[in-house]
Amino acid sequence: MGDRGTGKSTAVRSLVDLLPEIKVVAGDAFNSDPDDPEVQATEVREKLMKGEELPVMSTKITMVDLPLGATEDRVCGTIDIEKALTEGVKAFEPGLLAKANRGILYVDEVNLLDDHLVDVLLDSAASGWNTVEREGISISHPARFILIGSGNPEEGELRPQLLDRFGMHAQVGTVKDAELRVKIVEERARFDRNPKEFRESYKSEQEKLQQQIYSARSSLTSVTIDHDLRVKISKVCAELNVDGLRGDIVTNRAARALAALKGRDNVTAEDIATVIPNCLRHRLRKDPLESIDSGLLVIEKFY
Repeated sequence: MGDRGTGKSTAVRSLVDLLPEIKVVAGDAFNSDPDDPEVQATEVREKLMKGEELPVMSTKITMVDLPLGATEDRVCGTIDIEKALTEGVKAFEPGLLAKANRGILYVDEVNLLDDHLVDVLLDSAASGWNTVEREGISISHPARFILIGSGNPEEGELRPQLLDRFGMHAQVGTVKDAELRVKIVEERARFDRNPKEFRESYKSEQEKLQQQIYSARSSLTSVTIDHDLRVKISKVCAELNVDGLRGDIVTNRAARALAALKGRDNVTAEDIATVIPNCLRHRLRKDPLESIDSGLLVIEKFY
């Protein structure tokens, strides 16, 4: 969340080019994982049970934009009732949640999202499955996605139920340094003149970052956090009156991920200090009389 025109949407959309490719079942509308039955569509599982060989392909993860004005049918998918009644088959037209399975679901201006769509996202985020029921016919498919939202807090608050589903909350401010502002404007102008040449100039840096992320994913399972640091995280959450345990869980995960990205197999206090403001700032109860930034408040408690 942050000021207008600070590149929030651009940063989010760039993730697709950084994240490693995934294996999917070719021709499957739900991006089913050929190796994990938990995120496979019913049809794929049935083929596996029959002993059929599944065609597999590698692809970039999908980024799906959820428009603010989208209908529930467009998001969840629709069942062709006429075909179901006349031919006796479940004819399902997949929606955005199906396309976003094992990918990224991005909502720009998420704080302006209609309540009925918020409820749909909450259901899918909680269960990892999307169920569509029409006229006594029910169809379910996997809907596990990374939910990313952006917006300007001045335009409206986000519903607490949905806000709590976001693991981390990054605050984006307008750059104040004049030299840096000029650099950003020049880079934008260079991109407008020749997008292909601009991308080529950053290709080696991007490939280096891709390899760093790939290595971090491979080593993540071996990264550990000392018991004392785990206790410290939970103590901060308790002292700040954070509801539930999501804050503890997300902070532990984020600290391990950062350590893996830096090529270490053990989490340090500095790793936790880096991620804990983003993991907890949106979970704190709002105090209208509080002048200090919530992220700074978290850091003060940690140290």
